[in-house]
Amino acid sequence: MQIDLPEKRYYGIGEVARAFGVNASLIRFWEKEFDVLQPKKNAKGNRKFTPQDIKNLQLIYHLVKERGFTLDGARIHLKEEKQKTLSNFDIIQKLERVKAELNKIKDQL
Repeated sequence: MQIDLPEKRYYGIGEVARAFGVNASLIRFWEKEFDVLQPKKNAKGNRKFTPQDIKNLQLIYHLVKERGFTLDGARIHLKEEKQKTLSNFDIIQKLERVKAELNKIKDQL
């Protein structure tokens, strides 16, 4: 999944949820279910997600929503094969960006 977020240090839960096309409650749920998600919280308790958190969310989204993993399956997969999964996921994302660029060029022809 290609998400469209501007380059920032921190992202609020609302903009993260919009970028992924999900409810903020799902993001909060995943935060409880997956140890890799550790957003910072300000004095009011508002979550602030870092770019690393966004990358982890993309990986979780990919495993659960796109590949159909159960939460337990995704959790196990992340623990046992995180580096391999991250590497494959990075390759997929790069290929999707290349495809989008090629489609843009094709449309301009």
